[in-house]
Amino acid sequence: MKSTIYIGLSLLVLLAIGCKDGTGVAEGPSHNRYDLDSGKTQYEAETEPAGAMPVGEAREKTEDGKDVTLVGLIGGSSEPFVKGLAAFTIVDPKVPYCASEEGCPTPWDYCCETDAVKQNIATVKIVDDSGKPVTQDAREFLNVKELSTVVVKGKARRDEQGNLTVAASKIFVKKD
Repeated sequence: MKSTIYIGLSLLVLLAIGCKDGTGVAEGPSHNRYDLDSGKTQYEAETEPAGAMPVGEAREKTEDGKDVTLVGLIGGSSEPFVKGLAAFTIVDPKVPYCASEEGCPTPWDYCCETDAVKQNIATVKIVDDSGKPVTQDAREFLNVKELSTVVVKGKARRDEQGNLTVAASKIFVKKD
């Protein structure tokens, strides 16, 4: 009888240690908080941000470390999404993509316009408040796919080759 009581008390102590608030839910930051009232994640903009530049213009004008808002279509390669991260590439809306009617199985790779894509592409990495990339696939929580039009707001990062990456804090997905 005593051993049953000791085992029961031991289990209660372990349960209390493992669940500080007693709910059974582990504490810690969530990289993708979801607001049940709005149906949006913390990274989704409620309204379209004003003053968005097309990707090509942003590549020409945006300086490293500056705030930027740009618009583009998800694409630029056969696999524009980065597995395991909320990251993808976008292409300037002015660059035409091949239509599926033309026999192109992956129109979002812009295979007909590879030269134009080089100066009209940017990488988007959705980051948390500390600047770390969100470790969830953007397709899942933004409900986007190849050729979705997005407006991205964040900080510009430039590399030595002039490539543009945006550390995005907000994304607005335009409806088709």
